Amino acid sequence: MPIPLVNSIASWFLKKRIHQMELFLKYPHEVQNELLLKLVHKAKNTEIGKKYGFKDIRSYNDFAQQVPITNYEASHEMIERARRGESNIFWPSPVKLFAQSSGTTNAKSKYIPVSPEALEDCHYAASKDLLCVYLNNNPDSQLFTGKSLRLGGSKKLYESNGTSYGDLSAILIDNMPFWAEFSSTPGNEVSLMSDWEVKMQAIVQETIQEKVTSLAGVPSWMLVLINNILESTGKESLFEVWPNLEVYFHGGVSFEPYRDQYRKVLPRHDFKYYEIYNASEGFFALQDKNERSDLLLMLDYGIFYEFIPMNCYGEPDQKIIPLSQVEKGKNYAIVITTNSGLWRYRVGDTVRFTSIDPYRVRVSGRTKHHINAFGEELIIENAEEALKKATALTNSEIVDYTAAPIFMDGKEKGAHEWFIEFKVAPKNPEQFNHIFDKALQEINSDYEAKRKNNMTLNPPTIHYARTNLFYDWLKSKNKLGGQHKVPRLSNSRELVEELRVLNTAFA
Repeated sequence: MPIPLVNSIASWFLKKRIHQMELFLKYPHEVQNELLLKLVHKAKNTEIGKKYGFKDIRSYNDFAQQVPITNYEASHEMIERARRGESNIFWPSPVKLFAQSSGTTNAKSKYIPVSPEALEDCHYAASKDLLCVYLNNNPDSQLFTGKSLRLGGSKKLYESNGTSYGDLSAILIDNMPFWAEFSSTPGNEVSLMSDWEVKMQAIVQETIQEKVTSLAGVPSWMLVLINNILESTGKESLFEVWPNLEVYFHGGVSFEPYRDQYRKVLPRHDFKYYEIYNASEGFFALQDKNERSDLLLMLDYGIFYEFIPMNCYGEPDQKIIPLSQVEKGKNYAIVITTNSGLWRYRVGDTVRFTSIDPYRVRVSGRTKHHINAFGEELIIENAEEALKKATALTNSEIVDYTAAPIFMDGKEKGAHEWFIEFKVAPKNPEQFNHIFDKALQEINSDYEAKRKNNMTLNPPTIHYARTNLFYDWLKSKNKLGGQHKVPRLSNSRELVEELRVLNTAFA
């Protein structure tokens, strides 16, 4: 299809969709409440709808009083029944696809239902919206003159009943419309390879022959691919391989630890980075402006949002509030109700609102991925900001990291133990450690109070991990590539103890 015609079609769709987006921007609470009642009405005759009296729900207050908060563990039995072929349990449409997610802490897989409505009205709608927003902000874009290099996962078949499961990215690739497949590289055969290391080389060989104008994938794994491409081609910059490359759509993990490394391999000031916030449970938010990195919460994808303030999360009297009651600058755990049949489901992510008109967020961490062994309430966002400052002032670059508490032992005070793998290590480790510790104190007043005069916490213990430590740990867990991530912070010492053994074994 000629590029001018593609741009013309995209322009028509863009104007139509921008008008629809203006509706939820102007009337966010009305759009959300109408969506909730539609979801409840559609599922009123399901097993869960009958159990919680969906037919009697007329308002959000009814919904909040009648339907309990849940999580994967509580939903597991119903989801397994659906995977065995039962229908009309939590959603009326046949659910034949399940996004497999091991999360980042548990080895046991989770299987998140992906209904036909979620596939079309959430995930694929979001992909089109992302293009719409990008083209609206960059009218001179030549995006459609080439292909998008996508980096996804693998797919398996649940053989006992014909339902499919795999990484969400693999499900999307396997079911994508023809127009999306035509404009993407590598092809499905390579994209869905299950052996990550074999797939990596196959992607390199296939994509270097293509005209690539955009990248899409998780920053940590995309960087591995980029380094492989540069090594294979002998080039210094990715623009030497793909001169027309103009944007990288990224999500899954924070981009901040990798930003400087990307600037080195993509050394153009006008190159664009667009962040997205999606998960196996749904597509939640996307960057809608060139000049700002916070994300617009998408309110018409079949997802109804509620939030739990993190200052009372997990307590018996924790508050659960609708979107209309959130406040700017505060951290919240996300609770969702979706068109895949997840009802008041705790996702496990935390967000901080940067704006409430319109609603914009930054992903601040995970409900399980923080350290609060001594009342310090250290979250991922704190860690990333402190690491960014420490690396900038010491001219170092980070590959990966994780941390856990060192618990008090008799007279010994507590501390935080960090494993950090560097691409470029600081020349003066003591200086890095000091800057990092001071930065954490400046960012987090609770941490500062515990560190004051070493009252409760000693200075952090930082191990400079050997090369490929985290890669080898992921490989040992069969978690290479795709959407797998290293847990950043934990109140458990299980991961750091495993890393200690691996770090020593290959020393």
